[in-house]
Amino acid sequence: MPAANVPMNAEALASFVLAIASFVAHVPIPVIGGFVVAVIAVITGYQARQTIRRTGERGMGFATAGMIIGIVHLSLLILFVIVAIFIVFVLGIVMFGVHR
Repeated sequence: MPAANVPMNAEALASFVLAIASFVAHVPIPVIGGFVVAVIAVITGYQARQTIRRTGERGMGFATAGMIIGIVHLSLLILFVIVAIFIVFVLGIVMFGVHR
């Protein structure tokens, strides 16, 4: 079967689109919206890669990109939460001092 006639895997494309959309999903629902969409992008990309290996469909690059972008987004969210917690504690100690 020529490469032009091989169908594109819909999950792979969905993973890529969701990964990009996860950065915008913070607008309607701060923090949690983007987190949930990024997790769905990673899971969908993983499933798409398995399906593509089994069926030979096109879209391995989209699935991989969706997973990578989703994982990078999740990593940035985790880093943001750690930095936010650190800043809250540092500002709390600076503003109120350490009580014993």
